[in-house]
Amino acid sequence: MSAKDARDYSDDKKTHPQQADGSPEGERLQKVMAAAGVASRRVSEDLIAAGRVTVNGDVVTELGRRIDPLTDLVAVDGSAVQLDTSRRYVMLNKPVGVVSSMRDEQGRPDLSRFTADFPERLFNVGRLDAETSGLLILTNDGELAHVLAHPSFGVTKTYIARVRGVVTPQTIATLTRGVELEDGPIAADKARLLERSSSAKDSLVELTLHSGRNRIVRRMMAEVGHPVIELVRRQFGPLHLGTLRVGQMRDLTKVELGQLLTISRQKDTK
Repeated sequence: MSAKDARDYSDDKKTHPQQADGSPEGERLQKVMAAAGVASRRVSEDLIAAGRVTVNGDVVTELGRRIDPLTDLVAVDGSAVQLDTSRRYVMLNKPVGVVSSMRDEQGRPDLSRFTADFPERLFNVGRLDAETSGLLILTNDGELAHVLAHPSFGVTKTYIARVRGVVTPQTIATLTRGVELEDGPIAADKARLLERSSSAKDSLVELTLHSGRNRIVRRMMAEVGHPVIELVRRQFGPLHLGTLRVGQMRDLTKVELGQLLTISRQKDTK
């Protein structure tokens, strides 16, 4: 055993309990970080030494620290890290005409065509109606899906709607002030007019809401006299559709996943 290995072994005994056979429990933090794709083991060690890594909210600087990847929560620079490599997170730009279901009993096009080639069993987070296109998250992480989809957690979604008629500043104010629908009052978190056609036949409106109620944007716009012609969801929480084309999908980046996990963990502490 080298001098460095001896020091690390000594640190392991001090920083983590031992198993019955005398070997330390858990896995080295830098090894777990590397396996999760945070950085190489060497760079992960540098991050730990610099005090940029936390375990269960506490800053860790010792390289001998061992953790349990199944129960311990790791973050780098305040951004949560997913240690469970069996979890999958995919962004889909859902086309119009596809229902937000993995199997449609009426035989309509559903999401199974997009998930068939994944080894994991993915499901959709929330829904978009068949006539609405845009950002939909597919995952096998039920806990995260619950936080993102449930309106009580306040995760916002941003939509772009082309609607009939000329939308005025007064109408925008009404949307943010709130309208009364058959299932109760609702107000947009944000609303703004993007453009009006020169022929005054339609307008482009951006709405941000945290409500998960069925067809809520369509019903709100109909209530203020501007039925929706086209509707697309451009943003879900910190995720942006960007240049992802209709019908295309991609894995979330490490940064995007960290943002989502951080939201989830913040909700758990409230």
